[in-house]
Amino acid sequence: MLDVPAYLARIGYAGSTALTVETLRALHHTHLLTVPFENLDIALGRAIALDEDALVRKVVEQRRGGFCYELNGVFAALLRALGFRVTLLSARVSREAGGESPEFDHLTLRVDFEEPWLADVGFGELFLEPLRIEAGIEQSDPTGTFRLVAHEERLQLEKSLDDGSWKREYSFSLQPYAMKDFGPRCRYHQTSPESHFTQNRICTRATPEGRITLSEMKLIVTENGRRKEKELSSEDERKQVLQDYFGIRL
Repeated sequence: MLDVPAYLARIGYAGSTALTVETLRALHHTHLLTVPFENLDIALGRAIALDEDALVRKVVEQRRGGFCYELNGVFAALLRALGFRVTLLSARVSREAGGESPEFDHLTLRVDFEEPWLADVGFGELFLEPLRIEAGIEQSDPTGTFRLVAHEERLQLEKSLDDGSWKREYSFSLQPYAMKDFGPRCRYHQTSPESHFTQNRICTRATPEGRITLSEMKLIVTENGRRKEKELSSEDERKQVLQDYFGIRL
């Protein structure tokens, strides 16, 4: 059984746990500020199992992060333990060259109240607070403006860019799935040389002022729109950055 107080302590959350949109918004925002998106176990050759107990041990007890299947999987477990109605959804990620990745390439969440909401703490840099699942409206977030566009039987998540255009992030249907359905694609991302998760070590989390990212040997800190980069000189320095900025000890 999930230890809810331990999970809430892990993310530093001391607010209300009432079954409201406001609670979901606060948990979502806090989670993204404290639990990093990272793929460090893949580079270390450590298998990632989509088992709830294993995910809780990693994120809560070991104070690690993870990638989408892990982070949204464990966040769904927390929400369910609190009494929220949560559904796992499959998303296809938009590619820069056009088209989309295969089904189950990303795990995102639907949380139901009187109306459904999209929650996602496992995409890296996206929205900080959940979005209403309603096509055709623009929704403001601390990170920018988003919208959902209906296309055939799917919804396309898009973010507004400074030039007035819209960037496609991913598309999803409202078909519910179980965690085991994401297993084959999760294994692909851990093992295939074509997966971007096997090509680059990444650790990133949102901050109140922006974002901090460690990409291989480059530390990137964005604060209030200003970006600073630093090339690290050694693996020892990289390990120190992981510890100092993300609380991760490998």
